[in-house]
Amino acid sequence: MKKLTLMVGAFLVSTMSFGQSVDTPMSLEGVLSFNGSSLEWTAPTLRFRYFVNENIAGRVQLGLGDGMGTPASESWTFYENGDGTGATGTAEINRSAWNAQIGGEYHMSATDRLSPYFMLGINFGGGSYSETWTESDGTSYQQGQSAQVDTDMSMFGVGVGAGMDFYLVENLYVGLELGLSFNSINTSDVTTTISTTAGGTTTTTTLVGGNSSETYLGTGATTAAFRLGWRF
Repeated sequence: MKKLTLMVGAFLVSTMSFGQSVDTPMSLEGVLSFNGSSLEWTAPTLRFRYFVNENIAGRVQLGLGDGMGTPASESWTFYENGDGTGATGTAEINRSAWNAQIGGEYHMSATDRLSPYFMLGINFGGGSYSETWTESDGTSYQQGQSAQVDTDMSMFGVGVGAGMDFYLVENLYVGLELGLSFNSINTSDVTTTISTTAGGTTTTTTLVGGNSSETYLGTGATTAAFRLGWRF
């Protein structure tokens, strides 16, 4: 009985004597989002933090995808006839996107297990979009027509928020972060090169246009997330 009491006491001490410590200044964590019905890894996102002292930490976050669950590629087949017979044409769509954040956190004094904080971060990112049409106009079969559509985009913004880390055992924690982000997304000119072959002659036309600039205010993967992390 005495040995059991000592073991329980040692365990409680080991699980209560952790949290913010300059002896473990770094942490690495994965970010989860909520898709409306279940948790899912955010496409994927990793965050690294370095604690300068017990209250101040710098952070770098890297992610792939747009955070919206948009597929990276799509392939469409179009038929010459409405009953699915005859010649076919295709449209291939490819997307890529990445996002990053550089920022800092201020951790307030709390319990050994709970570490609440405020954060400020600079968001940036980019991506590309392309379509390749073969014997199609991008939406239906079109004999003798092919095209290449290309554009790219960039993102810049700022995020502010608050969160907390809760240590399950020594150096292993779960966290929640909520906040707001203000991001500006700029899309470059869309370049569309269309080639049409008729009577043995191929005509190529290039169209340029369609650039845009949009701003968004709201929550997102950079400022609203569940987290699982390890300090080392």
